[in-house]
This record gives sequence, structure tokens and C-alpha cells, in this order.
Amino acid sequence: MTKTSFLAVFLAAVFLVAGNVAPFQTVARADESSGDTTAGKAGSRTFQLDYGFEVDGLHEGDEVKMWLPIPQSDRHQQIEILSRDLPGVGSESREPKYGNKMIYRALKVGDKSSLSAKIRYQVQRREVTAESPTEEQDLLSEIEERLFLSPNAMVPIADLPIKWLIASDKFSVARQIYDRVDEHVRYDKSEPGYGNGDVLWVCDSRFGNCTDFHSLFIAMARASKIPARFEIGFPLPTDKSSGKIGGYHCWASFYDSSRGWFPVDISEADKHPELKEYFFGNLSPDRIRFTKGRDIDLVPKQSSPPLNYFVYPHVEINGKLADQKQVSLQFAFQNVAPNADSNE
Repeated sequence: MTKTSFLAVFLAAVFLVAGNVAPFQTVARADESSGDTTAGKAGSRTFQLDYGFEVDGLHEGDEVKMWLPIPQSDRHQQIEILSRDLPGVGSESREPKYGNKMIYRALKVGDKSSLSAKIRYQVQRREVTAESPTEEQDLLSEIEERLFLSPNAMVPIADLPIKWLIASDKFSVARQIYDRVDEHVRYDKSEPGYGNGDVLWVCDSRFGNCTDFHSLFIAMARASKIPARFEIGFPLPTDKSSGKIGGYHCWASFYDSSRGWFPVDISEADKHPELKEYFFGNLSPDRIRFTKGRDIDLVPKQSSPPLNYFVYPHVEINGKLADQKQVSLQFAFQNVAPNADSNE
């Protein structure tokens, strides 16, 4: 059976039981004393975030270009830049497709074989709950609706056998997709191949990380005529007040006309089954969102193809994507008291 056929069979099996979805119920935050969960520790969290990286293996005369994503303030997070230590000259811009912001820098290397960059943010992140409207509560524009119903390079939606579901209760269908993806995929990074958000791959492999879970959810939602989007940033551990951040975290949201953008975090639900109900509609404050969307072109446009997602610095040397071995990432956080002085 081909991967495409496997996906079709999988989707058909999902929607045979779509009519049996239980009505949505609001779930209260997890109790603060509930131990090592990722949800409900507090309604908000205030912290400093250091976003840094270093590029090694450079030679005199190399032309280096770099793009760094910038998180934006919204109803659920307030962002302040405390300091910037960036080489080169450049600009701050916003790409038009999703509205993601970025800093661009370019320079010619002198006699140093490496360069480094760091931005320090102060962030107040608030819990997202099913009762709280999103910052984009208003109706979608036609452009946004087309965008979030369209396929991405690794998120196909064409030729899926679910057209008969167009008239269904879309909110219930979204809940069924959430349940089925959680049942089908296990959170597992012990084998190579995960992390690209390749829908056909994750259907076949049945394991992956947050990117894989939510790419499958988005593909199935869009194929069901439910606008859905990819969101990515960084997680914060709940049992530490400071330390390094090892990598990104992502989640998804789907659009409901009466609720606005409604978030889901299926990979966290899979890791914490006791919080499965919570993560349908709620997001713990132990995170920061940097960007949204897939297949992203930067400003000014990069030499490489569109980015699968944009959370790490994008670095090009002499017009070519830098080798991953040349770029070392340095992300760290430290909790601060709410309303603390934001000066260094």
C-alpha cells in the first residue's frame, strides 16, 4: 500500500465514527499541586528569554546573512526586547503571508572565524483557555480562509475521501481529529525521521514529535474544510526557574466561527494522558509563540527554498544555507517576578 493510500484509509477510518463525538465540555485548569504536569501551574508566567546562536568555521571574506524570528505581543503574551547584540547591518521586517516579524543582518567576515548573536526578551505569557477569546476572534477574511485551507509542501489535503463531511458539525469533527491523531501517533524521538511535519511520513511511521502530530491534525482539518494553522515557539519546564531550552515546541489552532481560533496541543496530550481534555482548547503558560505557518519566505528573500517552519535563526554563507554543524543554538530562560523592573 502506498503512503497516499494509507493516508486515505486512515482518514476514512477516522470519520466513520465522527458522529459519535461527545459534546465539548470546558475543562478547568489542572490543580497546582498535581505534580509534574505541563498545565495549570499558574495563570501566567513571567520570564526572561535569551535567544542566541554562534556560527563557526568562517573564513575572511565570507558573506554572511542571517534572519532571526521575533515573537510578537498579543492577547496571551507581552514581549519586550531588553537588549540586542547582533553583528552586521540590516533591518526589521514582516513577511506578508503570515505576518511573522524578523530581524535581518548581513556582513562580510573579517579575520574572525566565528560570530555570535543574542537577543534578550522579557515575556509575560498568559494561559489560553477555552473561555478566553483569541486575539483574532473576528471573522476570517477571504484571504486568510484560503491560506489556512490550502496545502503546504508537507501537508497534503487533495484527493482525501472525506468530501461528504463538509456539512457536518465541524467543531465535533475537529474534536474527533484530535482524538484520532492522539490514538494513531505516539510521541517518540528515539528513531530518525521525526520533526519535519511530513503528513505521509507520520501516517506511515505512527511516531514523531509535536511537528508531526500537528501537521497531521492540520491536514485532516483543512481537508474537512476547517481552517487550521501551525504555531511554533519554545517550551519552558514547569519544575525549574531557570536553565537551558533544548529546542522548540509547536501546537495548532483551528478556526470556529463562534469561538475564534481554538488551540490544540496533541503532543502534550499524548505525553500527559491525564491532561488530554485540557489540551483541547487550553494552552498552559509555559511557552512562548514566535511564529505561525509553514513554507515561509523571509524578507529580504533567502536564497534557499521556503522554510518548513521559522523558529531557529536562518543563516546563509556565500548564498548557501549554512551547514547545521556550523550553527550552535543557545537558548535559555530565567523566571522573574511579575511586573519586575525590565532593565538589565
